[in-house]
Amino acid sequence: MNTITLSDLSQFTGTETWYRHFTGLLYTDGIQYLAEQAEAYWLIDAIASYQHQLKRDEYLAEFQVWVLSVAGEGERDYPFLLPEDNYQAVLTCWPDTPKEGLKPAVIQQIEYTKFPLIEVKLYVSGGVLMLPSEY
Repeated sequence: MNTITLSDLSQFTGTETWYRHFTGLLYTDGIQYLAEQAEAYWLIDAIASYQHQLKRDEYLAEFQVWVLSVAGEGERDYPFLLPEDNYQAVLTCWPDTPKEGLKPAVIQQIEYTKFPLIEVKLYVSGGVLMLPSEY
């Protein structure tokens, strides 16, 4: 696994290539880079697996905010999003910016991961998974 930082991800501001997950979800160069560098194609799979159900929700059909929060110490934008005991990460989906006290549309506890970042936020907009800097 390569080292990756949020600064590395912020360098992506658009995409030259569109990648297609087998479910039909499109994703960008930045997501491809994240998946390669963090060995996290499973993250694309997880997000893609919810798209069929989320497309039926008027608040999530066109735009979703996804946050992966990994157990451990570190600076977080969303310190209230932590995995349950005995899990190493939690993946959540929101119709807008996550807010403490609100319930996300999706909560998936992840038993084991070597994901190198303590937290990452991704967007799905118009059926395309992207980094915030690519939005």
